[in-house]
Amino acid sequence: MAEELPTRFMSFFSKVYESDVGPLMIISDHNSLCLLKFYDTNRSINQIFFEKKNQTKSNEIIDLTINQIEEYFSGSRKVFKIPITYYYGTDFQKKVWNELSTVKYGDTRSYMDIANSIGNPKSYRAVGNANNKNPISIIIPCHRIISNSGKLSGYGGGVEIKKYLLNFEFDGSKAW
Repeated sequence: MAEELPTRFMSFFSKVYESDVGPLMIISDHNSLCLLKFYDTNRSINQIFFEKKNQTKSNEIIDLTINQIEEYFSGSRKVFKIPITYYYGTDFQKKVWNELSTVKYGDTRSYMDIANSIGNPKSYRAVGNANNKNPISIIIPCHRIISNSGKLSGYGGGVEIKKYLLNFEFDGSKAW
């Protein structure tokens, strides 16, 4: 479960990392991963990280994240072990993100499944919106969440990247 801390007096570290699915913006504080998003110069990153002191350099958490992402794409890592802190998001969104973290490698669940899991079965649309706001792509596996009909739906990195990640995890054994 991720921790939430006040941001005053915080400093952040950031690095753009070129992954198998394109550039990723990685932001951490001294102790935990705060953001992992598909990087696009035309999209904004949550301003909270740039209103504080932000150093564009790596630190231990960013290095750990890159190492584990590389292990994931090499096929040797199925579970990430990186401390995470949420610096934004509603209580509902955080509840959804924590539930997303329980979806195992090579498995999928629907928005309805997640809504039921968090004890709010009518909230599947809100679950979709929270999924869209996920601050830690890949590691909090929002790509493993599919529509209630079993089809692929939107993804922050684009549906083609979602398809790539699912095919990678399913070793091509399922057609997406």
